[in-house]
Amino acid sequence: MIDGMENTSAQPRDTVRESYSARSQEYVDLLGSMTSTHPSDRALVRSWAATLTGPVLDAGCGPGQWTDFLATECGQAVSGIDLVPEFVGRARLEYPDLTFEVGGFEALHAATGSLGGVLSWYSLIHHRPQEIRTPLAEFARVIRPGGGVLVGFFEGAAVGPFDHAVTTAYRWPVAELGQELVTAGFEVIETHTRTGSGYRPHGAIAARRRSSR
Repeated sequence: MIDGMENTSAQPRDTVRESYSARSQEYVDLLGSMTSTHPSDRALVRSWAATLTGPVLDAGCGPGQWTDFLATECGQAVSGIDLVPEFVGRARLEYPDLTFEVGGFEALHAATGSLGGVLSWYSLIHHRPQEIRTPLAEFARVIRPGGGVLVGFFEGAAVGPFDHAVTTAYRWPVAELGQELVTAGFEVIETHTRTGSGYRPHGAIAARRRSSR
C-alpha cells in the first residue's frame, strides 16, 4: 500500500456516510417514498426492469423505496445495499420481506456475472470523477453479459462539484458519464435528461453489459 492512499480514498466515503447518517430522518421525511419521485422516472425504471433476467441490486438503496418498487411494481427479485446504516435499518423495518445490506460498491458480495441488473439511482453522485470507474467496474463484474445498469445522476455541461444539500456532489454531462460506462464494459442503450423550472438538472443512462471488454 502506498503511504497515504488509504486515507485519500476512504475519507470521502466516511464523509458521505456520516453526513447522511446525521440527516437520515430528514432525508426519509423528504425523499423516502415513491411519492417524491418523478412519474417519468418511475416509468423509466419500470421499462428498464422489464428488460432484465436475473436478480437485481439496488445500489445505494437509501430507505428502500426503489427496492420495493422493483419488487412489487416490477416483479423483480431484488436486494438493496447502502453505505448508511440508518437507511438500511429503516428499509429493513419498512420492507421486511426484502434483503438489505450495509456497504459500499467497491467490492460487492455478489459472484461475477450473477446479477441481471443494477439500479444506481443518484448513488454515484458523491464519487469524485477520478474514482467513479471503481464502482462502475464492480457493477460490470457482477452483471451478466446482456444484463443492464441504470444510472440516475445530476446532469451538467461539464464534470464538476457543487454544494449538494448533504455533502459535495458532482454533475456529469451525459456523454462523459456514458463514456465511463463504455470504458467499464457497457454499451449505452438510451439516455434521458430533464431540465426546467422546478426541476434539478437530471440525467439517466441505461446501458447493457457487453460480452467482453
